[in-house]
Amino acid sequence: MKSFSFYLIPFFLFLSATFGKDEFVPLFDGKTLNGWSAMPGGKWEVKNGAILGTSSKSEKRHGILISEREFSDFIVRVKFRVQQGDSGFYFRAEKVKSAVSVNGFQVEIDSSQETGGLYESGGRAWVTKPSKEAIAKRKYETGKWAELELRAEGRNITVRINKVICSELKNDKGRSKGYFGLQLHGGQKMKVEYKDIQIKEL
Repeated sequence: MKSFSFYLIPFFLFLSATFGKDEFVPLFDGKTLNGWSAMPGGKWEVKNGAILGTSSKSEKRHGILISEREFSDFIVRVKFRVQQGDSGFYFRAEKVKSAVSVNGFQVEIDSSQETGGLYESGGRAWVTKPSKEAIAKRKYETGKWAELELRAEGRNITVRINKVICSELKNDKGRSKGYFGLQLHGGQKMKVEYKDIQIKEL
C-alpha cells in the first residue's frame, strides 16, 4: 500500500510548475558570480552579499560583467549603490569587439541625476532622460542604496528608480533580445555595487 505522501509528491510538482513561473527568481546568488562573466576591463568581485565593481582612471576599456544567457521580455529588480563614477545596467545587449564590449540599451546609473535615463551604446546615444518631476520625487542620492525596476515587454520599456517612473518608451525600435550587463565606465575611477538582482520573465 502506498503512503499518503507518495500521492502528494506529484501534486506539489504540479503546483511548482503552475505558480513558480510567475515568481521572481535571482540572477545573482549573493555569494558568487555564477551565471555571469567579466569582459576585459576593471574588476568584479562579491563582497558583503553584493557585486562590487572597481576600476582605475587609467583603464580606458568599459568593464562589463555580462549575463551568460540572453533574455527577451521581463521585469527585473535590482538594488544599486554608486560610490564613484558612471555605471549602467545593460539589457537586451549584444556582444561586440570594441572598448565597450557591448551594444544596446543601458539604464544610466551614476552619480548624477541622469540616473534612470536610457542610453543606447552603438546606436542613438541618449534616447530619454528623467524629467524634473521624476528627479524631484524619486529621492536618489549618490552613496546610498537605490532600487531599479526595469520592465521590457515587446517594444515597450519602463524604468523606475525608487518606484518613480524615470523613463518610458512605447513601440521602440531597439533590440528585443539580448544579455544583461553591469558597466564600469572607461577613463574614470569607478566603485559601484549591485545586489538583490531578480527577474520575472514575461
